[in-house]
Amino acid sequence: MRGLVCFALLCVLYVTVQGKVSRPKIQLYSHFPGEYGKPNTLICYVSGFHPPDITIELLKNGESMSNAQQTDLAFEKGWQFHLTKSASFTPQKGEDYSCSVRHMSDTKNIVWENNM
Repeated sequence: MRGLVCFALLCVLYVTVQGKVSRPKIQLYSHFPGEYGKPNTLICYVSGFHPPDITIELLKNGESMSNAQQTDLAFEKGWQFHLTKSASFTPQKGEDYSCSVRHMSDTKNIVWENNM
Protein backbone atom coordinates (compact mmCIF):
# COMPACT_ATOMS: atom_id res chain seq x y z
CA MET A 1 0.00 0.00 0.00
CA ARG A 2 2.82 2.38 0.86
CA GLY A 3 4.39 1.87 -2.59
CA LEU A 4 1.09 2.68 -4.28
CA VAL A 5 0.70 5.90 -2.32
CA CYS A 6 4.24 6.97 -3.18
CA PHE A 7 3.64 6.13 -6.85
CA ALA A 8 0.48 8.27 -6.89
CA LEU A 9 2.38 11.13 -5.24
CA LEU A 10 5.14 10.85 -7.87
CA CYS A 11 2.52 10.99 -10.62
CA VAL A 12 1.00 14.12 -9.10
CA LEU A 13 4.44 15.71 -8.80
CA TYR A 14 5.23 14.80 -12.42
CA VAL A 15 2.01 16.36 -13.68
CA THR A 16 2.57 19.49 -11.57
CA VAL A 17 6.15 19.94 -12.78
CA GLN A 18 5.60 18.92 -16.41
CA GLY A 19 2.12 20.34 -16.91
CA LYS A 20 2.06 23.86 -18.24
CA VAL A 21 -1.17 25.80 -18.51
CA SER A 22 -2.73 25.24 -21.94
CA ARG A 23 -5.85 27.20 -22.85
CA PRO A 24 -8.73 25.18 -24.34
CA LYS A 25 -9.66 25.11 -28.00
CA ILE A 26 -13.46 25.29 -28.33
CA GLN A 27 -15.58 24.06 -31.23
CA LEU A 28 -19.37 24.45 -31.24
CA TYR A 29 -21.39 22.80 -33.98
CA SER A 30 -24.56 20.85 -34.67
CA HIS A 31 -24.71 17.21 -35.74
CA PHE A 32 -26.82 18.07 -38.78
CA PRO A 33 -27.01 21.35 -40.72
CA GLY A 34 -29.21 23.78 -38.78
CA GLU A 35 -32.85 23.96 -39.85
CA TYR A 36 -35.55 25.75 -37.88
CA GLY A 37 -38.05 23.32 -36.36
CA LYS A 38 -35.93 20.20 -37.06
CA PRO A 39 -34.52 18.15 -34.14
CA ASN A 40 -30.73 18.23 -33.94
CA THR A 41 -27.84 17.83 -31.48
CA LEU A 42 -25.68 20.73 -30.28
CA ILE A 43 -22.08 19.68 -29.61
CA CYS A 44 -19.34 21.58 -27.78
CA TYR A 45 -15.92 19.94 -28.16
CA VAL A 46 -13.21 21.36 -25.87
CA SER A 47 -9.64 20.14 -26.35
CA GLY A 48 -5.98 20.83 -25.69
CA PHE A 49 -6.34 22.17 -22.15
CA HIS A 50 -4.32 21.66 -18.97
CA PRO A 51 -4.86 21.50 -16.05
CA PRO A 52 -8.27 19.80 -16.06
CA ASP A 53 -9.94 22.51 -13.95
CA ILE A 54 -12.78 23.21 -16.40
CA THR A 55 -16.55 23.73 -16.54
CA ILE A 56 -18.57 23.53 -19.77
CA GLU A 57 -22.16 24.74 -20.16
CA LEU A 58 -24.45 24.63 -23.18
CA LEU A 59 -26.77 27.63 -23.16
CA LYS A 60 -30.07 28.47 -24.84
CA ASN A 61 -30.79 32.20 -24.73
CA GLY A 62 -28.23 32.52 -21.92
CA GLU A 63 -29.81 29.80 -19.74
CA SER A 64 -28.20 26.42 -19.06
CA MET A 65 -29.65 23.54 -21.12
CA SER A 66 -30.77 20.99 -18.51
CA ASN A 67 -30.66 18.01 -20.88
CA ALA A 68 -26.93 18.37 -21.66
CA GLN A 69 -24.65 15.36 -21.22
CA GLN A 70 -20.87 15.35 -20.88
CA THR A 71 -18.29 12.72 -21.72
CA ASP A 72 -15.69 11.57 -19.22
CA LEU A 73 -12.49 13.59 -19.03
CA ALA A 74 -9.85 12.11 -21.35
CA PHE A 75 -6.24 13.04 -21.95
CA GLU A 76 -3.83 12.97 -24.86
CA LYS A 77 -0.04 13.08 -25.16
CA GLY A 78 1.55 15.89 -23.21
CA TRP A 79 -1.13 15.79 -20.50
CA GLN A 80 -3.62 17.83 -22.51
CA PHE A 81 -7.26 16.98 -21.89
CA HIS A 82 -10.48 16.96 -23.91
CA LEU A 83 -14.23 16.84 -23.18
CA THR A 84 -17.43 16.90 -25.20
CA LYS A 85 -20.77 18.22 -24.01
CA SER A 86 -23.92 17.77 -26.10
CA ALA A 87 -27.68 18.29 -25.95
CA SER A 88 -30.66 17.56 -28.14
CA PHE A 89 -32.33 20.74 -29.40
CA THR A 90 -34.73 22.01 -32.02
CA PRO A 91 -33.58 25.43 -33.23
CA GLN A 92 -36.25 28.11 -33.51
CA LYS A 93 -35.97 31.53 -35.14
CA GLY A 94 -34.84 34.15 -32.62
CA GLU A 95 -33.16 31.68 -30.23
CA ASP A 96 -29.44 31.86 -29.43
CA TYR A 97 -27.30 28.84 -28.56
CA SER A 98 -23.81 28.98 -27.12
CA CYS A 99 -21.14 27.11 -25.21
CA SER A 100 -19.59 28.71 -22.12
CA VAL A 101 -16.21 27.32 -21.02
CA ARG A 102 -14.54 28.27 -17.77
CA HIS A 103 -10.92 27.13 -17.56
CA MET A 104 -9.10 28.11 -14.39
CA SER A 105 -10.21 31.74 -13.96
CA ASP A 106 -10.82 32.49 -17.67
CA THR A 107 -14.30 32.18 -19.26
CA LYS A 108 -15.07 32.12 -22.99
CA ASN A 109 -18.47 32.05 -24.64
CA ILE A 110 -18.78 30.71 -28.22
CA VAL A 111 -22.01 31.31 -30.14
CA TRP A 112 -23.44 28.67 -32.49
CA GLU A 113 -23.65 29.98 -36.02
CA ASN A 114 -26.61 28.22 -37.55
CA ASN A 115 -26.13 29.37 -41.19
CA MET A 116 -29.92 29.52 -41.65
